[in-house]
Amino acid sequence: MGSDVPEMYDKAIIGNNISISINTESEEEADKIFNGLSAGGQVTMPMEKAFWGSYFGMFKDKFEINWMVSYEYNQQ
Repeated sequence: MGSDVPEMYDKAIIGNNISISINTESEEEADKIFNGLSAGGQVTMPMEKAFWGSYFGMFKDKFEINWMVSYEYNQQ
C-alpha cells in the first residue's frame, strides 16, 4: 500500500511524496522491520497498539523515505 502526501505537509519532494507500508505476520516481525529500516532515520510514531486494532508505527529512513509498519491483530 502507498499513500500520497497530505496537503498539511510542505511541497512534495523526492522521498516525502509517498509512504511505503509493510504489513507483518507478528508484533516481533513488525519490531524487527521497524528497528532495522528506521536505523539512522527519524521515528515519527513509535510502534504501539493503535486505537483501530493494529500494532503500528511510522518513520522516515536515512534516505528520507517514509514508511509505515503494521501488524493487524484480527487477521483471518
